[in-house]
Amino acid sequence: MLKQRLNLKLSQKLSPQQIQLMKLIQLPTLAFEQRVKQEYEENPALDAEKEKDEFEDEFKNETDVDERDVIETEFDVDDYLSDDEIPNYKLKANNYSADDEDKQVPYASGTSFSQYLKTQLQTFSFKGDQEEIAFFLVGSVDDSGYIRRSLVDIVDDLAFTQNIYTEEQTVEKTLKIVQSLDPAGVGARDLRECLLIQLQRKDKTESVDLAYKIIDEAFDKFSKKHYDKLIQKFNITEEKLKKAVEEIEHLNPKPGASYSGNSKSVEHVIPDFAIHIKNGELELTLNGRNAPEMHISRDYSNMLKGYKEAKTKTKEQKEAVFFIKQKLDSAKWFIDAIKQRQETLYSTMYSIMMHQEEYFLSGDERSLKPMILKDIAEKIDMDISTVSRVANSKYVETPYGTFLIKSFFSESMKNEEGEDVSTREIKKILEMTIESENKKKPHTDAKLAQILKEKGYPIARRTIAKYREQLDVPVARLRKEI
Repeated sequence: MLKQRLNLKLSQKLSPQQIQLMKLIQLPTLAFEQRVKQEYEENPALDAEKEKDEFEDEFKNETDVDERDVIETEFDVDDYLSDDEIPNYKLKANNYSADDEDKQVPYASGTSFSQYLKTQLQTFSFKGDQEEIAFFLVGSVDDSGYIRRSLVDIVDDLAFTQNIYTEEQTVEKTLKIVQSLDPAGVGARDLRECLLIQLQRKDKTESVDLAYKIIDEAFDKFSKKHYDKLIQKFNITEEKLKKAVEEIEHLNPKPGASYSGNSKSVEHVIPDFAIHIKNGELELTLNGRNAPEMHISRDYSNMLKGYKEAKTKTKEQKEAVFFIKQKLDSAKWFIDAIKQRQETLYSTMYSIMMHQEEYFLSGDERSLKPMILKDIAEKIDMDISTVSRVANSKYVETPYGTFLIKSFFSESMKNEEGEDVSTREIKKILEMTIESENKKKPHTDAKLAQILKEKGYPIARRTIAKYREQLDVPVARLRKEI
């Protein structure tokens, strides 16, 4: 019994090659390209440059050679030579797409956000340590454009890290200079200050002046949308309040995020798949960048041929040939792993596409069916973890936009007729219900639950609240408009 348990445990343990394959499957297109490049650099048996001649034969056999027997053990060099030629592998994207498809990669260009601010500082005249303080403050601006640290902390930091001993008043005066930079609102310490800075720069009108007063004197009431209290406090009409609120709504709460050259790295999504509709049918293509051309180095083949033709074989030659064999074995495994990766990616995405065929043909999110990892894993006869690796890190381009594959997965719920419906479908209906509500009297969560029940979706109020938060929709009070 103990032996059986031990054997079962050993059989469930993944080999190093299987682990590496799982890692390859998980990589999105750009990361996969880097991994292939790394393998080329580390394994000289792989040749990145295209040969003039193309060879289609693959390795015939493999002979395991223990490193301890490298001198005594002979292996058949012919197993690594095919008709005195070297094998060439062009890992086509099967018939899924052209290999030159989607070769262009968009890259961020220009200066960083911090550098953009520092360049503006060079146009100012400073006194004493002000210039160094200003540059220090700019370095403290986060990606949203805020300085979220207190002046006391900044004074301490200047002393400890810059050997600048100054006072709060000097730092605050220098901060005003930083807050005069573009984009408007940069350098603010909170949202209220950010909005005030922007309103100060606008042309003076009655609406702008009122907007400034509201933010300056009644920011808490405004943020909670207590419009009746604002009308009473400032003794204004509803129409004047509406115009002032419109001025505020046109301001930028995150001035740093609007800068295209922001120092924060920008993730460029390269779709791993593309779904097109042709003649009313779905067509799936795998990005050709997942199908690199791979060759076995001609130099390595020549070294093997030289060893085979040598009349006497020295210890050094045998050691060199064993090294070559290791590299060739590694190259062959890597090529096979890439083939398996391609097949796994395509079969997984194809199964997902067919499961959600109605959605991909219409683009209507209400057509999305309930789908969990197990559903796809059973269809393609693979482990759930494999499907998860594909879904969590890959993107698909569709006629309706580019999406992370895992976004098409959702749990199921029962409607009043006892049918399974996707939670994505319910969220979409909830979103549409909120969009069509009277914004002067937005629906509470209890009211939304009642409306959905009338539509045939009996959902508890707490579930409505959870879905609303997942959709990033605020509570009814904060959705209220004048």
